[in-house]
Amino acid sequence: MEIVHIIFAFIIMLGLLMLGIPIAVIMVLLGAVGGVMAFGWPLVDSIGSIVWGVANENILTAIPLFILLGELLLRSGIADRMYSSLAIWLGRLPGGLLHTNIGCSALFAATSGSSVATAATIGTVALPALNERNYSKSQSLGSLAAGGTLGILIPPSVNLLIYGSLTNTSIGQLFIAGIIPGILLTLLFMLYIGFANFNREADMQEADVPWADKIRALGGLFPPTLIFCIVMGSIYFGIATPTESAAIGVVVALGFSWYTGSLSFEFLHRCFKHTARTTGMVLLIITGAFILNVTLALIGVAQTMTIWVAGMGLSSTGLILALIVFYLLLGMFMDVLSMQVLTIPVAFPIIMAAGIDPIWFGVFVVLMCEVGLITPPVGMNLYVVQGVRTDGGDFKDVMWGALPYAALMLLFTGLLIVFPNIVLWLPRIMLGS
Repeated sequence: MEIVHIIFAFIIMLGLLMLGIPIAVIMVLLGAVGGVMAFGWPLVDSIGSIVWGVANENILTAIPLFILLGELLLRSGIADRMYSSLAIWLGRLPGGLLHTNIGCSALFAATSGSSVATAATIGTVALPALNERNYSKSQSLGSLAAGGTLGILIPPSVNLLIYGSLTNTSIGQLFIAGIIPGILLTLLFMLYIGFANFNREADMQEADVPWADKIRALGGLFPPTLIFCIVMGSIYFGIATPTESAAIGVVVALGFSWYTGSLSFEFLHRCFKHTARTTGMVLLIITGAFILNVTLALIGVAQTMTIWVAGMGLSSTGLILALIVFYLLLGMFMDVLSMQVLTIPVAFPIIMAAGIDPIWFGVFVVLMCEVGLITPPVGMNLYVVQGVRTDGGDFKDVMWGALPYAALMLLFTGLLIVFPNIVLWLPRIMLGS
């Protein structure tokens, strides 16, 4: 009967989401109402201390810092120069600028940490050049939407940070674990583009550029590469915590902004305003999640679900396959952050009981959320890319263009199930050192 109640509560939550009620409000409402029904008003009286505890969580300070880092790179023009530089190096491959879309998304993701920001930034920079050269609409828009998903896998990742905060898992190890899967998924995307356009070199391949110009173009890749090496290197070698490394990255980005002549009070005002807006949204959702999680823990939802799943006799692989189906269905109706904060507190005890590595599961969850970003009808990146296009074309262009990449992500997930060391090798070396 308890399982029926849990499923019924989950259906109510989905219904409220479809009515357009903000996810933070829903979680606070369900957490408070459920707590009062189960334990009376004393639980509501404890909400204040929960909110205070979340607001004073040191690791969450990294969220606004990584968001600010992406804003600085976007508004200082570094992203534009990065795209132009990569176009010179990758434009000769079959598929031309489509490779640049993926490569630039991966490089920007390595400093931004946000998929929506990555898709919006690279889409704004790339679409004029793609339209001018008459690239396929569906392929262009699909590669931008899919490339943007790399923002929550390639570290530093805000979503990996949230997973670590919700599960008390090492943020540093999660960041390091995302490097190899992020690089391999980027290469898989580019491999697909090359095969899909292998016989179309004439109309989807950029003109050759002298080697001297290629060498000079590397200057545009220097700022994001240096910031990534500083941020991840300081975490890997134990020099700085994720929060401290994010602060170092912001200082370096400010230095590059000053060097390019972008630094001004108006520039900083825009960056800080957008950072505050995004951070406020994220932290409100996290606070609501913690309030709901307290009620779920006291009621014993995690234990009930663990016993129920254990009674089904699923192997660890069977459990992961069931979760893939669950996240695919959920991704059609919910955004990434909502999926994380609603499912992780319940799913995490189950996977721990099944003996699944929490670092591996963190990368798995983020990969499933990536698929959700380009899965209609509520794929956030699909709408972001549709929003930055200026030709007023049909939404189907973005949707059909992104579907092959969603299939590739599922294929890649299967690869991670068969070879889990793709995720775990680097974190183990990090622990050994």
